[in-house]
Amino acid sequence: MNGQSPPLASPHPGVERHEDGPSAGTSRSGGRAPEEGIQPLLSVREVTKRFGGVVAVESLSFDLYPGELTGLIGPNGAGKTTLINLITGVDRPTRGAIWFAGTRIDSLPPHRIGRMGIARTFQIVRPFANLSVLENVAIGAMFGAGGARRTAHEARQRAAEVLELVGLAGRQQHPAESLPVGDRKRLELAKALAMEPVLLLLDEVMAGLRPGEMEELMALVRRVNANGTTVLVIEHVMRVIMGVCRRVIVLDYGRKIAEGPPAEVTRRPAVIEAYLGKRYAERMRVAE
Repeated sequence: MNGQSPPLASPHPGVERHEDGPSAGTSRSGGRAPEEGIQPLLSVREVTKRFGGVVAVESLSFDLYPGELTGLIGPNGAGKTTLINLITGVDRPTRGAIWFAGTRIDSLPPHRIGRMGIARTFQIVRPFANLSVLENVAIGAMFGAGGARRTAHEARQRAAEVLELVGLAGRQQHPAESLPVGDRKRLELAKALAMEPVLLLLDEVMAGLRPGEMEELMALVRRVNANGTTVLVIEHVMRVIMGVCRRVIVLDYGRKIAEGPPAEVTRRPAVIEAYLGKRYAERMRVAE
């Protein structure tokens, strides 16, 4: 294997692995110091995505390690959702590579990536409106990491368990379209959790929630992470990022401009400038 460390074993038997994946010796992400010899669960390497003449993501590299709860922030148009689409196979990079558990995944279709143990929520919640809450979540249970071994009955059982976890057990038979915004967000999370993810990607799942709803969902995300799921949280709500994440990655115009502990990163002039403008950042520098 050309002297490289062996790639991390796939969490699901039978998943194809490539022998030239990133090793433990590759450049590590800031903020959290993994134990020596622990390989990244997810590695994004020099990824660029162009849509015609528009560069949505440019030369982006970072690692996520098993068990991390990491934030991804940036102003509108920074490339955050595009990145999630690249990781989950909805889009393919113009160049660069994405590795998951030792397997290169940037050329795989979404259903294969989902079966490997990656699940996501969507920024705009669109449940299957003509199905019940339980049926919506059962679909996730059929198409995720454990879906290949489940019957339809078992998928419904898994869905009921997840709905209990997210606080929607009493709404199992309700039409999904009847749910208020807060419960639709819980349903979106439940659909992803039913897939039994090893890596969970949350795309602004807290947006539009009341403070109390937000606190409840933050506590749920912490519980999911504590149970062993690696989580990447995309959020504009800094209260969420500061409240749940140990490390944060900042994008601006598709490029990584900062990475590290949230309290440190959010004080950096480049990050302040990206969010609040150059004049505000300059006033902050003068004031300090």
